[in-house]
Amino acid sequence: MKKPPRRRKTKDAHLLGLGLDNADGHKRLTAAEQFTIVGGSDETHTKMTETVIKTFEELKTRGKHLHAVEPQELAEIIYKSTPR
Repeated sequence: MKKPPRRRKTKDAHLLGLGLDNADGHKRLTAAEQFTIVGGSDETHTKMTETVIKTFEELKTRGKHLHAVEPQELAEIIYKSTPR
């Protein structure tokens, strides 16, 4: 008897942002299905969260998923999405 074809497992991918400039003692954590932002000052944490959200919006616009995008392309998207 012939075995049914195996389905490929989708690779898991997750972005992790780590802020190191926290001086006020406040613990900050923002987590979602595909990203986690930990630490940082209020300003840094907010900027990192905004960057990641814009990054996922751009990926959606391009019709791509985090696990399928090349590292160089992801770096360019993140750079473009970073608030100045």
